[in-house]
Amino acid sequence: MEALSSEQIEAFTAAVAASRRVTVVVHTHPDGDALGSAVALRRYLLSKGKTVAAIYPDTFPDTLSFLAEGESLIDAEKNPAEAAEALNSCDTLFVLDMNAFRRAEGLAPLLRNCPAKRKVLIDHHLNPAVEEFDTVFSETEVSSACELLFWLLFGAEGDARRIPAKSNYALMTGMTTDTNNFANSVYPSTLEMASILLAAGVDRDEIVSRLYQSYSETRIRAFAALLGQRMDILPGGVASIVVDEAFQKDYPLQEGETEGLVNIPLGIGEVCMSIFSRWSGDHFRVSIRSKRGMSANCLAAEYFHGGGHELAAGGKIFIPADIPDQASAAAHIASCVAQFLQTENHR
Repeated sequence: MEALSSEQIEAFTAAVAASRRVTVVVHTHPDGDALGSAVALRRYLLSKGKTVAAIYPDTFPDTLSFLAEGESLIDAEKNPAEAAEALNSCDTLFVLDMNAFRRAEGLAPLLRNCPAKRKVLIDHHLNPAVEEFDTVFSETEVSSACELLFWLLFGAEGDARRIPAKSNYALMTGMTTDTNNFANSVYPSTLEMASILLAAGVDRDEIVSRLYQSYSETRIRAFAALLGQRMDILPGGVASIVVDEAFQKDYPLQEGETEGLVNIPLGIGEVCMSIFSRWSGDHFRVSIRSKRGMSANCLAAEYFHGGGHELAAGGKIFIPADIPDQASAAAHIASCVAQFLQTENHR
């Protein structure tokens, strides 16, 4: 990412200065980048004397619960009235790590009708819905929303040590998860951010321990079963793993415990793309990762009602719109991949 301009930093500081009651919102099924950026911005705004509410649309993974320790966050699924009140009473709305209100799903109508004087987007995904916001900070050549937010805060303060310690900790955490611990989407600015945060006292060893060394036994056994018994290598070097409802009963994984599985098949030399699909109540959630030369974004957009970054994207498979039942998912994915590889868009 190129350095933010003085105009961008001024626009951010002006939005903060003009705010008294702020509400922060992230996308549905919040990951480390979403939760990290929300916690970081909340702590920063509190340090500026603002009244701040931070909302997440539904449950985040237990593996990220350490980020929420000591935080007052609103689960909109469990406390819809509280979430609605926070949105209806704020004068500034910050939307983080999603490119449009629709990414908050059930909260989207409230976001569209939010009476806030200022609606501010801070995001790193393609195709932001700029018409929905008054101020837009959108950078795609950046590792994460946490990284983009870090550079805004750093530009506003001039020194990472002037940013609240919990904000710095949360920003390092979110960036670490979105880069898969520096395995993808890493830019020179990403490494510079990490260096500055380390110098400011962030304990990265603790973050890595919390993120990657605190899994349940069930998760490890489930991964072994999925990789050993459920992984198909399709023609063209595409790995596919499908987790249906029956498997989840045998291996009761918590929300977020399959995080990272989609990346593992990319360790196979001949695999250029990995697709992980998990049953989620009434549809399959699809995660796609790819190596350079194969577009995860195009596959997600054209065949799975989704999109994302060039090498990391996601989507959904619906019943009965796409497939008649769960048992048809693997064959559907294989068919979609075969069609995709015959087009020029896969490159």
